[in-house]
Amino acid sequence: MNLLKPFLHLASPAGRTGRLSVLIFHRVLPVPDPLFPTETDARRFTEVCGWLKSWFNVLPLDQAVSRLKVGSLPARAACITFDDGYADNFQVAMPILQQHGLPATFFIATGFLDGGRMWNDTIIEAIRSATSPLLDFSLLNLGQHSIGTLAERRAAIGALIDQIKYRPAAERIGVTEQIAQIARVQLPQGLMMTSQQVKLMHQVGMQIGAHTVSHPILAQLADDQAKDEIVKSKAFLEQLLDERVGLFAYPNGKPGEDYSPQTVGIIRSLDFDAAVSTQWGASKHGDDPMQIKRFTPWDGARLRFGVRMLGNLHRG
Repeated sequence: MNLLKPFLHLASPAGRTGRLSVLIFHRVLPVPDPLFPTETDARRFTEVCGWLKSWFNVLPLDQAVSRLKVGSLPARAACITFDDGYADNFQVAMPILQQHGLPATFFIATGFLDGGRMWNDTIIEAIRSATSPLLDFSLLNLGQHSIGTLAERRAAIGALIDQIKYRPAAERIGVTEQIAQIARVQLPQGLMMTSQQVKLMHQVGMQIGAHTVSHPILAQLADDQAKDEIVKSKAFLEQLLDERVGLFAYPNGKPGEDYSPQTVGIIRSLDFDAAVSTQWGASKHGDDPMQIKRFTPWDGARLRFGVRMLGNLHRG
């Protein structure tokens, strides 16, 4: 018996008092990763999709936002979204979504398609593959890092990402490539989707949204630079799909830190229907459609996951 469903229904009824739960994912690995054991893998994602299907009315994001605006959401409305454009979204996540009959929206950082690699993945894969127990990045002003154990590797990755995350995009790429050189590793080239895979996802009914070209921190850019990143990613996807792209995800997505009110104004001016952040909570009728909230519980157990989803509805 589904004990949580009545409580979810009370927290998110149909109509103008309804709330929209939007879940955010990045990767769905084929098997668990010893380095990041909490990263979503195929088995866990299959479980989560089953839970969502039994508890929520899962809608395409564009339809959900349209109904949110006019106050006609169904009870327990939810959407599934993915950021960045990893190849495992196509290879692993999409077949699982299809098995459950669930729609999802995939936000693509277009500059990394067809063999590109995000700067944070350069750090992760460099530290993962390094054979020395100690890496010295002092010449980069990034310190020394012991990586003899998995815990030390995770700590080193976290520390390096924290130090580099808010640097300008070009500098991030340059520094991370130097990290890989110092670590003396061969980096993988197939982490992100190809353009053809994005096109195939769209053809089978998945929605595609823009996520900039190079995944910069938009709040750090001049308005014309931010607009250029957004416009070029939108235009690339529209040409690829031969269809208007009306959805956008802010890179990193924290309001006031990763994007600014000026960024939101740019999005409003560029023929988007909605944009999603990473602010926790559930959106309600009257909220800004250009700042839709997103949240995904980290709990592995069904009940705890559901209770956290319920709590997020009350946070909204």
